[in-house]
Amino acid sequence: MADLRTDWTLKEISDIYHTPLMELIFRASTVHHKYHEIGEIQVCTLLSIKTGGCPEDCAYCPQSAHNNTEVEAGEMLDRETILSAARKAKKSGSTRFCMGAAWRNARNTKDFERVIDMVKEITSMDMEVCCTLGMLSDEQAAALKEAGLYAYNHNLDSSEDFYNRIISTRKYQDRLDTLNRVRENDISVCCGGIIGMGETDKDRIELIYNLATMPTHPESVPINALIAVEGTPMENQPKVPWHDMARMIATARITMPSSMVRLSAGRVDMSIEEQALCFMAGANSIFSGEKLLTTDNNKPSKDRKMFDLLDLTPREAFKDAKEEHLPEYR
Repeated sequence: MADLRTDWTLKEISDIYHTPLMELIFRASTVHHKYHEIGEIQVCTLLSIKTGGCPEDCAYCPQSAHNNTEVEAGEMLDRETILSAARKAKKSGSTRFCMGAAWRNARNTKDFERVIDMVKEITSMDMEVCCTLGMLSDEQAAALKEAGLYAYNHNLDSSEDFYNRIISTRKYQDRLDTLNRVRENDISVCCGGIIGMGETDKDRIELIYNLATMPTHPESVPINALIAVEGTPMENQPKVPWHDMARMIATARITMPSSMVRLSAGRVDMSIEEQALCFMAGANSIFSGEKLLTTDNNKPSKDRKMFDLLDLTPREAFKDAKEEHLPEYR
């Protein structure tokens, strides 16, 4: 079995990334075979529980208050709407339910208390629960852990240099600090990035380097293709080609063999054949459902047809989970 390493060099990752594509996919598939069941895919659903009005100025995001998009700021969804969405997701085959709120950071308000309650309720449905709520304090991370939160998403987005060119309202280190708080509270880390924002290959390699050299690899690594939304500074960015997604996924798979690598945003624009090559390259997780926060995504019925055609099977909840990440009731 390939060794799990956290001492990768930039040159090693660059050499992997620049490997001829078919050879790269073959190598990544070989690593994938050693660490994961082939054809087993984790199906996740992502729900925006509080949409729009975010004070951050992320250049790619339609939910930023700085960007003139059609996304309107709204209140947090009510309890039954969220629970109904979770039940529908489970019925459709999802085993992880992710809740996203357009906050710069979680605040100690009634809304955060409601998130805590939702984590408890949805965990009791025997689903892995993930949240993405912005920056966290130690106390908030501990409260989420006590409620049964399984995973926390906080993406690095890109290299530090490129990040600082597209976001000015927070620093890269702020993201790293939140990830450390999540890890210190024994919550599974979900952390990846976005390609297609105008970054270079060097930026993409540095993103993988920053993830693969963490003391512990993120348990989940989402690879997103930019969805260019009108009204954002990136509205004219071209569509990311499938082979760029496959190259990023393969590089992530080789450098982080045991992580779940998620083929995330942008999948809606990919054919089944293109997605199949990404699965061959090491992707073993997807988001299913009509929306990814505010952008379009693949409908469950379409994904069921793909699963049947490619003989894919959904991964069960909490499979191979580390003991410290399991909710107490299990």
